[in-house]
Amino acid sequence: MKLKLAIITLLMGASAAASAQTVMLDYYFNHEVHKNKAGQQERFHYLWGEKQNSGFSILGATFATAGARLDSLDQAPTADNLKNTAIYIIVDPDTKKENPNPNYIQPKDVEEIAKWVKKGGVLLMMANDSANVELPHFNTLAAKFGMHFNDDLQNHVIDDAHFEDGAVKTTGNPVFPSANKIFMKDVCSIGLNGPAKSVLKNSNGATIIASAKYGKGTVVAVGDPWLYNEYVNGRLSAGFENDKAANDLVQWLVQLAIANK
Repeated sequence: MKLKLAIITLLMGASAAASAQTVMLDYYFNHEVHKNKAGQQERFHYLWGEKQNSGFSILGATFATAGARLDSLDQAPTADNLKNTAIYIIVDPDTKKENPNPNYIQPKDVEEIAKWVKKGGVLLMMANDSANVELPHFNTLAAKFGMHFNDDLQNHVIDDAHFEDGAVKTTGNPVFPSANKIFMKDVCSIGLNGPAKSVLKNSNGATIIASAKYGKGTVVAVGDPWLYNEYVNGRLSAGFENDKAANDLVQWLVQLAIANK
C-alpha cells in the first residue's frame, strides 16, 4: 500500500511539474513575412498558431498535451525575459533572403542565453540546410555548447517519390522509444566537441541530432526544423513515424526541464 501511494505521489508530482513548464518559441531571430491572400503582409513560418504546412501548430499541440504552456518571444532573449521559461526553441534564423533586416544572433545574445541555460534551461536549436538558414551567427551560439552546424546537405530528397532518401532509423534510440523510422530531409550535420554528444546519426554516420549539458541546463541541436506541420500531418509514406517522434522528443525535453530544476 505504501509503495502504491509512493508511486501515485511520484506520478502526480511529475504531472504537476510538466504542467508548470513554459515552452518559449523564438519569433525574433526567425521573423519571416509574406503577403496573404488579401495582399497584406503577415508573419509566417514556424509559428505556434500557424495551421498551414509551414507552421508548428501540431508540435505546439503535442507540447500542450504534455501539460506545457506555449509562449513566444519577439524580442532579443535575455536571462530576465527567459527566467520563467523551461524550454526555449530557436528555429531557422533568418537570412536576408527571408528577411531584408534580419536579427542576427549577437555575442550578447549568446551570453544571455548561456546564462539562462546554465541555471537549468533547456535550449532547442533547430537549423536547416545551409541554403535556407543563417548559419554563421547561429554557430556562435552552437559553439558555446561544443556544437557546429556544418555547411552540408544530408538526406537530400528530390520529391515525394523519393521519401526513403530522407529516412532515418530510430529503433532502439532511447530518445525515441516509440518511433522506429523518421523522415528528416535536406538537413545539415552537426560537428561535436567538448561536452557535446551525438543523439541520432543518419545512415551515413553523420550526427543530425546532438545534445550537451551546460551547467544545470541542457542544449539540444537538430539539423532541420523537421517537425513542422508538413511532416507530422499524415502526408508521409506509410512506415514513417514523425508523429510518434514528435511526441517522444517533446516528452524528452519536458523531462529534461523537470530534471534540470
